[in-house]
Amino acid sequence: MKSAKNYKRIVVKVGSSVLTEGKNSLVESNLERIVKHVADLSSQGKEVVLVTSGAIACGLSSMGLEKRSTKLSELQAAAAIGQNILMQNYTRVFSKYNLKCAQILLTRDDFHERKRYINAKNTILELFDLKVIPIINENDTVSVDEIKFGDNDMLSALVAMLIEADGLEILTDAEGLCQEYDKKKKQYTNLLKNVDIITPEIIRMACGTNSTTAIGGLRSKIDPIKIATNVGIDVVLTSGLSKEGLKIDFVDLDKCAGTHFSASSKLRASKKHWIAFGARVKGKIIIDDGAVKAILNKSASLLSPGVVGVMREFSEGDVVDISDANNNILARGITNYSSQQLDKIKGKKSEKEVVHRNNLVLLK
Repeated sequence: MKSAKNYKRIVVKVGSSVLTEGKNSLVESNLERIVKHVADLSSQGKEVVLVTSGAIACGLSSMGLEKRSTKLSELQAAAAIGQNILMQNYTRVFSKYNLKCAQILLTRDDFHERKRYINAKNTILELFDLKVIPIINENDTVSVDEIKFGDNDMLSALVAMLIEADGLEILTDAEGLCQEYDKKKKQYTNLLKNVDIITPEIIRMACGTNSTTAIGGLRSKIDPIKIATNVGIDVVLTSGLSKEGLKIDFVDLDKCAGTHFSASSKLRASKKHWIAFGARVKGKIIIDDGAVKAILNKSASLLSPGVVGVMREFSEGDVVDISDANNNILARGITNYSSQQLDKIKGKKSEKEVVHRNNLVLLK
């Protein structure tokens, strides 16, 4: 399947399972392979961001711990120690290709708040102009929730959305998404080469992880892949443990290693990407059937006569979910009223739209 799209801007995500192979220290040959892959893309004139895990694993090794701790303070300390080790190694290896790299540590709040979101984007774009490789990691020393529950797969999808990337590579220890598991051989078989739509069956094919340093597994990659493809970004899920796995050709997608997830044709403006997937949702507005039809079928703004309920507190300018009476979330948008104001005028006419159509994104 040939693509007419010009893949100029690429995000490459590499997990701890690749960099450490489940141990608490970097595997030099794997690091070299990933850096060479990014350097090759850069030499082709592509703008590349590397989203990397591995800081906590490096820190655990330095602290003499054999496996991932469950104690929050130890994880934070490991991240603080390991991030320096990780970047020193990246700087050393990238220098072999006459490339400079820069560290960017992000938290979820950098995506929730619009001003910080734009600032992060501008920093990355400036690094592109300077021919420097941005290396991005979660700021695990302060991101408590991310250490406990998250991973860098979601971060890579949000970064790809942030910079309006053309392609996202997720490099893992798996060949890609496979249809079956051979219990005798203890391996997955029947690789899926192309996925056009992520169905419940596709989700069931994904699995967890037994790695001592990783916390994701293929299941954790499905939601980030959905976000990326929904905003028009092609995704390739492949192995970062071999040269074969890094044979990725976005132009001729049938020749890609791993599994290719096709981008949606429903492209949105950058601001609407942020509303749909980047911003923190503060509350919910419940609307009647007439408003549902107007929003879904007529691309209309949300008006106060169609509002029947308000849930949770929010302020003017916050992002809110919009649902029908059955609690089905239909859209997301920036509200022009606080929850207190809207509760007073719901079902009545008002001077301005509750959510203007330019600030409203359909999720159905």
